[in-house]
Amino acid sequence: MTSSDSPSGKSAESVKAATRTGGKTAATRAGGKTATTRGAKTAGAETAPRAASGTGAASRTAAVGKAGGKTGTGTGKGTGSGTGSGAGTRPESRTALVRRARRINRELAEVYPYAHPELDFENSFELLVATVLSAQTTDLRVNQTTPALFAAYPTPEDMAAADPEALEQLIRPTGFFRAKAKSLIGLSTALRDRFDGEVPGRLEDLVSLPGVGRKTANVVLGNAFGVPGITVDTHFGRLVRRWKWTDETDPEKVEAVVCDLFPKSEWTMLSHRVVFHGRRICHSRRPACGACPIAPLCPSYGEGETDPDKARKLLKYEKGGLPGQRLKPPPDYPGLPAAPLGAA
Repeated sequence: MTSSDSPSGKSAESVKAATRTGGKTAATRAGGKTATTRGAKTAGAETAPRAASGTGAASRTAAVGKAGGKTGTGTGKGTGSGTGSGAGTRPESRTALVRRARRINRELAEVYPYAHPELDFENSFELLVATVLSAQTTDLRVNQTTPALFAAYPTPEDMAAADPEALEQLIRPTGFFRAKAKSLIGLSTALRDRFDGEVPGRLEDLVSLPGVGRKTANVVLGNAFGVPGITVDTHFGRLVRRWKWTDETDPEKVEAVVCDLFPKSEWTMLSHRVVFHGRRICHSRRPACGACPIAPLCPSYGEGETDPDKARKLLKYEKGGLPGQRLKPPPDYPGLPAAPLGAA
């Protein structure tokens, strides 16, 4: 009898196969689900959430492509959402955050090997005064103002004895000149009377001076005394929030969080690198995302201009081929010195 002559219409082989599996077909063995059903589940309900919550290579590769102008569509904001806190996303672990933050620091060290304090100074007193003056103005304007100021008042004793109105006129270009003049005379008097005319090298002593807060103290300690510290100015605070290192807005809380992400030896230079990046590429209103070397690591990629050609036009200072903020930059600075006050 041939297979077609079988009363059941099934071949002997198929009957034997069914018998060996207890009379169940392959579909029945899979729980009554066909291969098509299983495939749909794999491609849909299981795979889609993973793709939506991914924070790894896929989103970063997309960012790299967009930064280099290699992709044709997309706003870039979807890249950032992978590491954010949107619905269905997986929060970044502490270990992943530390690794990403330290990698950003390493990348910035390669981009800005010449990073430095952008205030002109010759000694700790000049740095202290320049930092106080830098509040609510640019380092460039301070650097253009301090040559005449230090020529008139080179020491704390000289500045402590200054005529307030004369001092105000010298520092007027920096803004808030009356309040700043009061602080400069007050801190100079304290240095003369309490510290023998020397700038102290301890945080608690510096913040006891009139007009000197924690940010100013860390600038002086890190750059005049070699004591590591994080300087949280507006640029630093803005960038670390964009990078999702912290959501804190209070400078002291930001400082504490960031200090905990890095070894102490990195604190001072990290501050310079972040500030350099904020002033040159990651601007407040329109960041140059398409020209940013750390775009693959940035969860906020796409907040600014992503077209590479347009982004390059947004670069400032030496990155944009323009003068820097210092009249007397360090020897390894690749840009041009700034012009004196009043120069064409």
